[in-house]
Amino acid sequence: MLLIVSTCKVINITGIMDKEIIIRSSATKIDYALTKNGRLVELHKDEEENKFAVSDIFIAKSRKVLSGLNATFVDVGYEKDGFLHYHDLGVKYLTQLKFTKQVLSGRRKNFTLKDIKFEKDLEKHGAIENAITPTQPILVQVVKEPISTKGPRLSAELSLPGRYVVLVPFSDRISISQKIEDKEEKSRLKRLVKSIKPEGFGVIVRTVAKGKLVADLDQDLQNLVAKWETMCSKIHKAQFPTKVMTEVSRTNSLMRDVFNDTYTSIVVDDQEVFEEIKNYLKTIAPHKESIVKYHNPRTSVFEKFGIERQIKTSFGRTVSMSKGAYLVIEHTEAMHVIDVNSGNRSNKADSQEDTALETNMISATEIARQLRLRDMGGIIVVDFIDMRKAENRKKLYEHMRDEMSEDRAKHKILPPSKFGLIQITRQRVRQEVNIKTREENPDGNGKEIQAPILVIQEITETLERHLKAGVKKITLNAHPFIAAFITKGYPSIRSKWFMNHKKWVKVVPRDAYTYLEYKFKDKDGKELK
Repeated sequence: MLLIVSTCKVINITGIMDKEIIIRSSATKIDYALTKNGRLVELHKDEEENKFAVSDIFIAKSRKVLSGLNATFVDVGYEKDGFLHYHDLGVKYLTQLKFTKQVLSGRRKNFTLKDIKFEKDLEKHGAIENAITPTQPILVQVVKEPISTKGPRLSAELSLPGRYVVLVPFSDRISISQKIEDKEEKSRLKRLVKSIKPEGFGVIVRTVAKGKLVADLDQDLQNLVAKWETMCSKIHKAQFPTKVMTEVSRTNSLMRDVFNDTYTSIVVDDQEVFEEIKNYLKTIAPHKESIVKYHNPRTSVFEKFGIERQIKTSFGRTVSMSKGAYLVIEHTEAMHVIDVNSGNRSNKADSQEDTALETNMISATEIARQLRLRDMGGIIVVDFIDMRKAENRKKLYEHMRDEMSEDRAKHKILPPSKFGLIQITRQRVRQEVNIKTREENPDGNGKEIQAPILVIQEITETLERHLKAGVKKITLNAHPFIAAFITKGYPSIRSKWFMNHKKWVKVVPRDAYTYLEYKFKDKDGKELK
């Protein structure tokens, strides 16, 4: 299933921005994109066959304990063992370990934690070999998906995310999201959660819980406790390694994390997903159920909302911006480096500082977008244009922080150095989004591509075969260059097809297609083989 989430640029008279979620379905993966003011700011790809997604919980076995790293490798079924550090065991690890052993052996049938007896807290600066032995069963959660040559990063401190709260087993702590700044609201939420919190569990209250009633929070908690009990029932006599909990519906999990009341429209091109989202919104936000709309899959929803074109132009090494400025983005093994260039701007002495500030401010906005769009993680060094005035450097730093305030990934920004460098650290829990934006010359000789005669000949032969098979209404999807070559001029190639076969072929340009890619579809939008 493929999800695309976008926010289209529609500003009404009152100045309020309309935001939309656009969903396209596919059988094998879920991709969703977010746009702001019509511009793409996030693009995520979730493969349905991905067996090691963030938040998945496994019952597994430790393999090699490394005292030098104070960590252990854990077999979770991936080609590379998962990595579990001592500090990721959690202070209540000993209690969880005892509970897991009881469930595995069948001695514990009740999976609620009402009667749980807490063991002593794990030592803060202890050694991994005193907590874990090789081949020991252990309950772990994926906190970082396999990236490059590394296996998944794991934690033994489990958490179950819900719509309004996160349930933390083997804890008594109640935490409120730092993004809720109102002290009275924080106090209200803490009081409500304290009155309904199940014994043996801690609770983290999410930002979207602001203003919600106790009934909403209680329902969310009850759902999570039920998920916990279902998960525990899978542990008894489980083989190692076994995944014991994952998201039942990728659609619902994405909606849970992305959707909020600022969205005004959700457009879906799959009937099943359409019903699923409507039912989900009926549960969490009944007043928003009417914004879900069905889109006919005969026409690509990506093309309609300009997503494909933006994907093609947003992932290159060079990123163009307004007023001639541009970025150069380099990826190295150790870090990401971004160079800011002013382009063809004024170089007069009295305007250099103003030009530098203006270019840097434009660049900061684009850089914040690129970090989210590509999901760049680790260390990012940005080489801004030098500015002499301290107040301008401060203005740039504050603007950079404001632009990244909507980034859900954990990040930290350091003030500009005297060399004009800003250093950013940003957490990444999934593979970086890397899309190929350049295509090889089809003839492979490095020369300029000539008119697409060969591919047109192949398309014509394929069309004739479909017509002979009795297909009545045919639509051709092709790269914009190929589509233009077929439809432009007089008589056009399409006109010749009509004169020869007395059938009019609809030609639809597709930005997502490569130069030599094309597809024929019937009247129902199904691909003709």
